[in-house]
Amino acid sequence: MDIVYLNDLRIDTVIGIYDWERRIKQTVVLDLEMGADIRQAAASDHIDDTLNYKAVAKRIIGFVEESEYQLVETLAEKVAEIILGEFNVPWVRIRLNKQGAVRGARDVGVIIERGTQA
Repeated sequence: MDIVYLNDLRIDTVIGIYDWERRIKQTVVLDLEMGADIRQAAASDHIDDTLNYKAVAKRIIGFVEESEYQLVETLAEKVAEIILGEFNVPWVRIRLNKQGAVRGARDVGVIIERGTQA
């Protein structure tokens, strides 16, 4: 299986459990790795034959900007569901972090894998 990836996708959203977090937007950072077979696209050199990472980014940005989850775990799971369900991807790994969430740490977050690697 090949991997198409997006790294350091920064999106402002409402995320967090504290009252003050519910009133502001914070930046979450996503790294996405998506399983794909790129051989047909490599042979044809045509965008219709591959996983269009720009389309994935646009969909995820729109979704995350409008979301208001409390937990990064929930947000990561919902992003995985979109990628698997809407982009015909068999496997996805998502690293979602919330920078500045813990004093003394650059970032904290979750890494999830969903689907099946071939």
